[in-house]
Amino acid sequence: MTVNEHIQQFHGLPVFDLYQAVEQDGELPDAASVAWKVGIEFDSSWTFVELWEHFVEKVATERVTAVVIGEWSHDGPESFAEPLAAVLASADRLPALRGLFVGDITYEENEISWIDMVDITPVLTTFPLLRELVVRGASGETVEGEGIGVQPVRHEHLRALRFESGGLPARVLRAVAGSDLPALERLEFWLGVAGYGGDATLDDLAPFLDGSRFPALRHLGLQDSEMQDEIAAAVAQAPVVARLESLSLSMGVLTDQGAAALLEGQPLTHLRALDLHHHFLTEAMQERVRQALPGVAVDLSVPGKPDDRWRYVAVAE
Repeated sequence: MTVNEHIQQFHGLPVFDLYQAVEQDGELPDAASVAWKVGIEFDSSWTFVELWEHFVEKVATERVTAVVIGEWSHDGPESFAEPLAAVLASADRLPALRGLFVGDITYEENEISWIDMVDITPVLTTFPLLRELVVRGASGETVEGEGIGVQPVRHEHLRALRFESGGLPARVLRAVAGSDLPALERLEFWLGVAGYGGDATLDDLAPFLDGSRFPALRHLGLQDSEMQDEIAAAVAQAPVVARLESLSLSMGVLTDQGAAALLEGQPLTHLRALDLHHHFLTEAMQERVRQALPGVAVDLSVPGKPDDRWRYVAVAE
């Protein structure tokens, strides 16, 4: 998963770009056969709200199961507040919606720190049957002074939740930790850097590691962090790991120190997959990881230089 390219699949379906189809007078697919991407381009004559209204009018949205929200601004960052209001107002037209990706926006369209996100709690309260939610956006304040956020909530059916940010504020983690999500199987946070608002500490991660929350959890991602070594050391002793099937500590500043702590902790051989891509491990440590976990699909791609003074996370600005 990167911010360099638009996603091609979501919620098990190929992504279909409605804007491109409208511009080219293309034929529309069966409503249930694709994840519908609704988003404009910088030179578009449409506003996002106009395109969303076109989507609701022209597509059999009662059969749509997945929606991808793309760019909603023409020139520079604009708050997601108005597009969100349009989406929520159409909730009764989307009874089958099960997957929602907010912010399929590449760095060429808007840097992730410029994606002007708001509190997305209304998505969860308005779509009680939602199973997958991905939110990409910034921690900076919006026009409304909110910034990316969520409030503690109970949601019976949500199975997958991911926050993608170059600097995820601790308030988001605390709210998720305070939520009641009995069906949640996959949880991922791109923590980002302090310079872009990533102020979470190990204490903020503790509720996700102690195993007391989210009984259905099978995948945990604590990624894209400047403190990836410290996270790895905490994960090595975390009770939740015993019931995970996969774990991601990717995209951050993971060094030999963090990898060694991980291997010296509790057994990880029960995992199906361990994602460490974008790391700063020496070749010797990479081989040690592989040898220690022979039955685990370990991703050690995108290595950085272990002796680089300027180590960096995969996604920041």
